[in-house]
Amino acid sequence: MRILVINGPNLNLLGTREPALYGQESLKEIEADLIREGTQLGVEVQCFQSNHEGEIIEAIQSCATTADGLILNPAGYGHTSVAIRDALLAVATPTVEVHLTNLARREEFRRRTLTGDVAIGQISGFGAYGYRIALAALVNHLSR
Repeated sequence: MRILVINGPNLNLLGTREPALYGQESLKEIEADLIREGTQLGVEVQCFQSNHEGEIIEAIQSCATTADGLILNPAGYGHTSVAIRDALLAVATPTVEVHLTNLARREEFRRRTLTGDVAIGQISGFGAYGYRIALAALVNHLSR
């Protein structure tokens, strides 16, 4: 089983970007943890990050032939990108959306994503641990 993890804009700054809000862990630390967790679950985890919408769309499109499931943190694009939503619909790869913060406790414009309703589930508010929850949930879903 192959899982692709896609992280959107500004997540490359984790650990230094507003650590009181987003946590102390860097994206590299989160990715290394997910790869280790994937190994324990018997799945291959690959990670990708981009600040560019088109690159994220291309990574999503690649899932059609390279991944069984997708974990996506679209970051700010989740609130604005119809194109990313359309890519998720086009490939129909089971997707779990992850957000480090609890969207319901954020600014009004962040409380809803354009991508959440096309995912099989959404994890929000558990910080970096949310990725591990997403991985376990996705593996469970794919194993059924």
